[in-house]
Amino acid sequence: MSSNFDSRQECLEIAMEVHQVVPPPHMSTFNKLKNRFKETFFPDDPLRQFKGKSTKTKWILGAQYIFPILQWGPNYDLKLLKSDIVSGLTIASLAIPQGISYAKLASLPPIVGLYSSFVPPLIYAVLGSSRDLAVGPVSIASLIMGSMLRQEVSPATDPLLFLQLAFSSTFFAGLFQASLGFLRLGFIIDFLSKATLIGFMAGAAIIVSLQQLKSLLGITNFTNQMGIVPVLSSVFHRTNEWSWQTILMGFSFLAFLLLTRHIGIKKPKLFWVSAGAPLVSVILATLVVFASKAQHHGISVIGKLQEGLNPPSWNMLHFHGSHLGLVMKTGLITGIISLTEGIAVGRTFAALKNYQVDGNKEMIAIGVMNIVGSSTSCYVTTGAFSRSAVNHNAGCKTAASNIIMAVTLMVTLLFLMPLFQYTPNVILGAIIVTAVVGLIDIPAAYQTWKVDKFDFIVLLCAFLGVLFISVQGGLAIAVGISIFRVLLQITRPKTVMLGNIPGTDIYRNLHQYKDAVRIPGFLILSIEAPINFANTTYLKERITRWTEDYEGEVEKTKKQSGLRFLVIDLSAVSAIDTSGISFFKELRMVLEKKGIELVLVNPLGEVMEKLQRAEDGHELAKPDSLFLTVGEAVASLSSAFKCQSSNYV
Repeated sequence: MSSNFDSRQECLEIAMEVHQVVPPPHMSTFNKLKNRFKETFFPDDPLRQFKGKSTKTKWILGAQYIFPILQWGPNYDLKLLKSDIVSGLTIASLAIPQGISYAKLASLPPIVGLYSSFVPPLIYAVLGSSRDLAVGPVSIASLIMGSMLRQEVSPATDPLLFLQLAFSSTFFAGLFQASLGFLRLGFIIDFLSKATLIGFMAGAAIIVSLQQLKSLLGITNFTNQMGIVPVLSSVFHRTNEWSWQTILMGFSFLAFLLLTRHIGIKKPKLFWVSAGAPLVSVILATLVVFASKAQHHGISVIGKLQEGLNPPSWNMLHFHGSHLGLVMKTGLITGIISLTEGIAVGRTFAALKNYQVDGNKEMIAIGVMNIVGSSTSCYVTTGAFSRSAVNHNAGCKTAASNIIMAVTLMVTLLFLMPLFQYTPNVILGAIIVTAVVGLIDIPAAYQTWKVDKFDFIVLLCAFLGVLFISVQGGLAIAVGISIFRVLLQITRPKTVMLGNIPGTDIYRNLHQYKDAVRIPGFLILSIEAPINFANTTYLKERITRWTEDYEGEVEKTKKQSGLRFLVIDLSAVSAIDTSGISFFKELRMVLEKKGIELVLVNPLGEVMEKLQRAEDGHELAKPDSLFLTVGEAVASLSSAFKCQSSNYV
């Protein structure tokens, strides 16, 4: 055995200079764990800016890191203020009607929507890292909160309890959001894939729009369920309640709002047309109702709203009782959805202006503003896409535009509340429909179908689940399918057979590159995933089947040599566990009985280290079975085999 090995080693050295795979430098277990922890939870290395700085500078940088307003505040000037005043007033004109409308969507008093556009923007201006994000209530979170809480409590029969549960859900949403930021666990929200969100948003937009038929048609007795079937059934079984006055006013203003939205999309410079249209509609509709006394002719109005700033609500938070599970579940789901939307919107506009948004800081900022908001009569808020787009187009320079908007809302709350007494509910329904129709992204759905059919299935499940089951049911189904896909990729890793591109030493997937050819005597495979306990059984069965197929082809054709080498390219294997090491040991033993040699190519640092540290690791990581490239392995082993054969002869 020793003479055969020496002969083979000499042949390898004669054939070519063998570039051995060098193991990584030794590192203690503590340092490995520290580096893995840092890479997992602190990939942005937030402490790097403190290195080499004086104590005073570190304190200043620390304060600026926690409170981003201290970064741009000292350099704030009149020019920036002018831009922020224009954008702040513009988004305030949109925030007032949207705040009232979205509160109605959540089955909350309209004044709560205005409260939610006053305190949270002030908190975000201090803690947030985005310059463009405009904070306030959003349609999807409002819809989810209202639909989930209505399953156990009716806002009509017990409005005080419903309001208490809404504030409590907001507290738990903020607590969850802030915890994700503090613990740097933001990757959890990544389970909401783009396909999931496209389908979910489209389904929710349709449900929201259909729900507004209650206001647009003047129906008084309407279903509280969110599925498309009960909603449409309620619409067509209540035709006797339809009001032609309400229909005329509602669809007239809806057409006006959709037209202004179309103008804003086609001509971004005219953004102010679509931004100001909701407030103009509210003013015109209110004047029409007041002048014609339409509230006495079938058109319902908001009624008298409470004047003054946000009253405290910490005494209304529920941390015990039979509804605790409901508010925690509602807070968790609305927290995830609003957090995903807020961060996505912030990063979108940050990319347009070429600056960075810190995801963890955004989670903390959004979470803190919801925790504070729950104690100041606010419900779930985040960065709204429509409002942020208007803020961006209006030329905002800093987060001070949120402060300007909040000040404008403060003036409204203190002095202008009586003006909304005659605002018709139908106009709020038209505003909601106009706001959510943009969530139906057909081009994105078509692109998903073209690129990835499985992603499109996820999208479709989210869409249909929201329409026919419930908002949270559709979301749960889509997330479940996405997680199943991830597990499928882990347990069934991609493994391909490689062939040589003629005239080169390059080896590629035989099914992808039609010119690639197999090398006689070699079975060359590439594993393109980490090897762990979840997939070793599959890999063993898959590789065994390939070797049997190869041997079957040899027996059938009698034209090619038998299988001598199984070459496995590990360049795409980023990690391996003890089950993976055992897999290679068992595979080597099985192959040796068949006279086949196992050869490993380019194992990465962690994989190489574990192969060498394993018991009997020298059998897995011996020099003549490790190569840097597939081309080098094939050339070296072929030459060595010919040399050894000639020596034997």
